[in-house]
Amino acid sequence: MSITQESDLIGMHRVSEAVGQTLKLMRHYAEPGMSTKELDNYGGVILKEFGARSAPYETYEFPGFTCISVNQEIAHGIPAKTKILQEGDLINIDVSAELNGFWSDNGGSFVLGQDIYHHQPLVDASKEILKRAISNIKGGIKIADIGFVIENEAKKRGYKVIKNLAGHGVGKSLHEKPEDILNYRVKSNRERFQKNTTVAVETFISTKSTYADTLRDGWILVGNKGGFVTQHEHTILITDGTPMILTKSNGIWD
Repeated sequence: MSITQESDLIGMHRVSEAVGQTLKLMRHYAEPGMSTKELDNYGGVILKEFGARSAPYETYEFPGFTCISVNQEIAHGIPAKTKILQEGDLINIDVSAELNGFWSDNGGSFVLGQDIYHHQPLVDASKEILKRAISNIKGGIKIADIGFVIENEAKKRGYKVIKNLAGHGVGKSLHEKPEDILNYRVKSNRERFQKNTTVAVETFISTKSTYADTLRDGWILVGNKGGFVTQHEHTILITDGTPMILTKSNGIWD
């Protein structure tokens, strides 16, 4: 989305605050013994309090207010009463919503309780790589160059990236151009980030897999070679210098 007037920026701030706060509060609310459906319902209540509507439900009729993925699930995890959270689980929550015609998207992975399965280094890598990638974005920078930053930083840490999942433009709808802010460099892609536009940038950092496969339910994504994947995502406004982090209230870097 191109920000052309002050009301556009105000609208993006409001919806980004809604999804950011929802993500943060859901992360703090999650505890062992809770079902992912209970956690999702809690997120749905928060979005409603902001006056926001769940983007995956409104756009794709997704069976939940948010996506909650656990352990080997990469993304699009379906909230369920039978899916019970356990100590040490690797959890990803992705929250996106619409408010007064504006859309925003954010997500984050975390370890529930004690890190008994040693997932924290992967979580930290994803957060750090997202911060490095965003710090390099400004108007005129090639999208492919940011993909190189993400993949290169992952390799330095001994990890891989998921190549068929990507960040995207966001603002007047959930997915806009640019459609593929990939986690690796495609040399033939000469598209550049545009000043005064809003995009959702996200990392998909993996221990083993390089592609995401869809399960038979048509929603849940898992790695093609197993292992674990962490994701972190911010919606940002691109400028001539340091980007404005619109979803900073989610606290994923705190």
